[in-house]
Amino acid sequence: MSERVIEILVDSFLKMLIPGIKVTVPLTILSFALGLLIATVCAIIQYANIRYLKQLCRFYIWIIRGTPLLVQLYIFFYGLPKVGIMLNAFPCAILVFGINEGAYMAESMRAALEAVPKGQLEAGYCVGMNYLQIMWRIVLPQAMRTAFPSLSNSFISLLKSTSLAATITVTELFRTAQIINARVYEPLALYCEAALVYLLFSTFLTWLQARIEKRLSTYGGVR
Repeated sequence: MSERVIEILVDSFLKMLIPGIKVTVPLTILSFALGLLIATVCAIIQYANIRYLKQLCRFYIWIIRGTPLLVQLYIFFYGLPKVGIMLNAFPCAILVFGINEGAYMAESMRAALEAVPKGQLEAGYCVGMNYLQIMWRIVLPQAMRTAFPSLSNSFISLLKSTSLAATITVTELFRTAQIINARVYEPLALYCEAALVYLLFSTFLTWLQARIEKRLSTYGGVR
């Protein structure tokens, strides 16, 4: 590795890390929050077996899981303006990533809900709770604990998928690496460095996941 490449890598590290913290991380968190909301609603609808809404949820999951994320980004950012719907790059990325993750996490949430014993519902009715109270105070907390490993894996995967936002001009970590490379033309070194930054983020999230799982394992029962 030449002295020039080393200087480029040293100079570019913070230039990639800062957009990673300021753009990639918020994009991941906001997209995940939206996806989790969508997934929870879809899972509850399927769990409650609401006929027509359940079919609508299954259709949404089928469409989103059956089409590439990159194509979805292009449809929303480049396609919707053709019908008069204009979205800024960052909100568009949040919307698309949230919708995409929601389809995948919905199945994890549905499985977690179905893993809660049916007797929990009956017990809730016996103490005078209505359906929404039972779901909020009894079923969902247990389902979330069961689904946590799968959801946290989705979060880590989403962090890496946000690199696709570079294709719709969001200046996040990978887009910054592309901009620097266009100036100095050292693709191997710079993209390896970008991968290293993603690896650092993912390693921290994996460590955090393990700590939270350990803490959850020490608490059981229902509040």
